[in-house]
Amino acid sequence: MLLKRIIPCLDVKDGRVVKGINFVNLVDAGDPVEISKVYDKEGADEIVFLDITASHEKRKTIIDVVERTAEQVFIPLTVGGGINTMEDIRDLLNAGADKVSINSAAVKDPDFINRSALKYGSQCIVVAIDAKMREDKRGFDVYINGGRINTGIDAAEWAVKSCELGAGELLVTSMDADGTKQGFDNLLLKEITDRVNIPVIASGGAGNLSHFKEVFEKSGVDAALAASLFHYNEMKITDLKKYLKDNNIPVRM
Repeated sequence: MLLKRIIPCLDVKDGRVVKGINFVNLVDAGDPVEISKVYDKEGADEIVFLDITASHEKRKTIIDVVERTAEQVFIPLTVGGGINTMEDIRDLLNAGADKVSINSAAVKDPDFINRSALKYGSQCIVVAIDAKMREDKRGFDVYINGGRINTGIDAAEWAVKSCELGAGELLVTSMDADGTKQGFDNLLLKEITDRVNIPVIASGGAGNLSHFKEVFEKSGVDAALAASLFHYNEMKITDLKKYLKDNNIPVRM
């Protein structure tokens, strides 16, 4: 049985880690390099590092921050935010990232997924999907530009297409659940995991230990991601993994 992964997420703006609720009201949560070092020691399986305003403000991900983080972290590092070209991917991989996460650029030019997977390998390409339930409650729409633009694209259908185009992994964030600490959006996640055959990372909504157990049991995801829970020391990764192991969820201790 494949081990389930626990992944802390560092949302970065202007070189600092930030956290908000429903993608807004951002507050400072610390230095990305120092936080990454702590997570590495605590037993995180990977770290996701997102420059959350890069797409919107037409900026590139801050390469020097990525380099400094990668120097201190000895677990896989995924980096996203403002990735629009093959050169962006090359620069991030050269800076020390193991994978890149693409969102807005992939939606605007789906063949970008295929080109990047062919050049760098599917294992490097994570397609991030920010999804929100439609007002009629009949499915979920894909949002881009840091959650600012509703594309009208069905999230599950986009997940399938991303998989077909060569994505090696999906990072699915529920905008409805993000920052609320009310639990992962298992409905959204299961809708996607039922239709794809690549790993899916759950993001948005973690509030307590049981939420992680539930997302693994109910949605079929391969990994669960959280930010503020770990940043503010509300939960330690070591404690979470012990809880999961005690509840028969296979994790790397």
